[in-house]
Amino acid sequence: MESPRIIAGVARIVRDVGIAEELAQDALVAALEQWPRDGVPGNPGAWLMATAKHRAIDLVRRRERYARKLVEMGRDLETSGPHGYGQGYVDEPADPDDIDDDLLRLVFTACHPVLSAEARIALTLRLLGGLTTVEIARAFLTPEKTLAQRIVRAKRTLAAKGVPFEVPYGPEREARLGSVLEVIYLIFNEGYAATAGDDWLRPALCEDALRLARVLAELMPKEPEVHGLAALLELQASRSAARTGPSGEPVLLKDQNRARWNRVLIRRGFAALGRAEAVSSGGGPGPYVLQAAIAACHAHALTYAETDWGRIVTLYGMLAVRVPSPVVELNRAVAVSMAEGPGAALALVDALVGEPALREYHLLPSVRGDLLERLGRGEEAAAEFTRAAQLARNDRERTLLLTRARECGLRP
Repeated sequence: MESPRIIAGVARIVRDVGIAEELAQDALVAALEQWPRDGVPGNPGAWLMATAKHRAIDLVRRRERYARKLVEMGRDLETSGPHGYGQGYVDEPADPDDIDDDLLRLVFTACHPVLSAEARIALTLRLLGGLTTVEIARAFLTPEKTLAQRIVRAKRTLAAKGVPFEVPYGPEREARLGSVLEVIYLIFNEGYAATAGDDWLRPALCEDALRLARVLAELMPKEPEVHGLAALLELQASRSAARTGPSGEPVLLKDQNRARWNRVLIRRGFAALGRAEAVSSGGGPGPYVLQAAIAACHAHALTYAETDWGRIVTLYGMLAVRVPSPVVELNRAVAVSMAEGPGAALALVDALVGEPALREYHLLPSVRGDLLERLGRGEEAAAEFTRAAQLARNDRERTLLLTRARECGLRP
């Protein structure tokens, strides 16, 4: 639980997240050795932080290239500690905002655009999520050795590129914040609808992403998109219990038992969306606020039929303007099918068939199959569902699509 704060606090001194993680682990080992003998200190977190920083200062002293930093730190950190360690021992900052600032610096460092999306995800889960390499590898169905190498390379890249341990400001802040939000959203999506493997849901990943989104919202309370992401994840996570059947098979939104939706998470989502709107300035809502508003439309509806599809179509239209994407257009087409009928939506989907970005995207033929089925064109629908199943990498989803294909083929 204390690991991310310790790494963040030490990284501010050594300016290297890899070294900071090692020093944090050293402090934890020291606690395992000393606490059984001397007793658990009154403030364990402060003890761990102080021990890690003490070792960081010793490391800085041993390295000549950190001589200048040592002079700077000496004025602030060369004080006697409360536990009798003498010179060089420092406790946690008296100002809790200092800790929050360190955590925020660590978030922006781990999610730096100089790293690939895969590296950012792995490093974020390792440093901020507190997951082991084995746990991350298992969650993403990646060989442990590959995942470990990815994390090591990410740390080396940050050091080699001289990425500053800081929170960006000015024009760079928005771009960098987008990278942070993307990483958290990618983690959540992999848990919410796994791209591959046997399981449709991986709840642990959803929980990790949700926790990171909540922490970020506390650290950056004036950023509407941060609250928008938190709202989106709360609202989507509220449906988790209803998204799978007794055997783990996927349950489509229209077939879900909404009594199983988590009302606590829905209320949290509404509250986060309200905070996003409260701190919004000019320029209109951002992508995550818009997606949260779409999720809120579903959460407000007591049944699938009562959903305000017209508003969802409007929101997707606004989202398409902010972040033009074939995937957004495909989602808008689904909403149009409910608001105006499958015929109007099929024309929109057919216009996307030639999009290179959707060539291997299994949801394109899946949506098209659904529209054709609703129009009574069973054989064509079956062919689309079969193609979607061939493209799907998740076993549960593939089974669902093949089942739908067979049902279409059996209908007269």
